Amino acid sequence: MNAKLTLTIEQSVIEKAKSYAKKKGTSLSNIIENYLKIITSEQKSDRDISPIVKSLRGSFKVPDNFNYKEELAKALFEKYDL
Repeated sequence: MNAKLTLTIEQSVIEKAKSYAKKKGTSLSNIIENYLKIITSEQKSDRDISPIVKSLRGSFKVPDNFNYKEELAKALFEKYDL
């Protein structure tokens, strides 16, 4: 059952969030609901993993020496031409 909730948020944040939701093809209510579901989940782990990432678990195997921080840094440098 859905219920209404009133929130007080800065107007600029609301505008950015609505724009983000529109680009993603979803509603702001849906984004907030999913976020609240994630942070209030009973199953806590050392790392909070999004449902999408959880669904991909086991899809591929990375080498034992894979350094995700190094690979992320490379990708960011490449993306932003640094």
